Amino acid sequence: MTRLQNNQIWKDDANRYATGDDFCGVFSEELDSLYQLSFLAIGDHDKAERCLLAGLEDCCRANHIFWEWALSWAKCTIIRYAIRELRPCPHRDGSSWAELDLRYSGKLPDFRCGYFKAEAVLALEDFERFVFVISVLEGYSDHDCAVLLGCSPFEVREARTQASLHIVGHGAFVSCQPC
Repeated sequence: MTRLQNNQIWKDDANRYATGDDFCGVFSEELDSLYQLSFLAIGDHDKAERCLLAGLEDCCRANHIFWEWALSWAKCTIIRYAIRELRPCPHRDGSSWAELDLRYSGKLPDFRCGYFKAEAVLALEDFERFVFVISVLEGYSDHDCAVLLGCSPFEVREARTQASLHIVGHGAFVSCQPC
């Protein structure tokens, strides 16, 4: 094949839309990680399974999702179903988030470079757990988390800080070397 033909094939593949079969393949290949995402977000095996299955059904019906984005779309779909199932929201009970000592935020570990116990994540309050899973584990921005959860980016940052302090405070984080 000539170079032009190779480039044309690559372009066609990159611009290809995912089909229902493609999504079935993604769910089949990534079943463990997608279930783990669902379970850590929602904290209940039955609800996690329902979210996973609903996500699969939704993805198989999706139109105009680029093939390269199929896994990201599947994760986002599962997260949206988990949010609908649990409806996590920040605590707005009169206690001030501003009272949280943000001096700790500079001392928190880089979770991308370590391991933590899933039990510590599951022990978090619903909102803090969702924020931790979405922002730390999945890498969503504060703004994207806030939009998905219907809150402010400030509330997202505060919940992530609280969750991180909880996980570190309970000895559930193990750093890897070197970072």
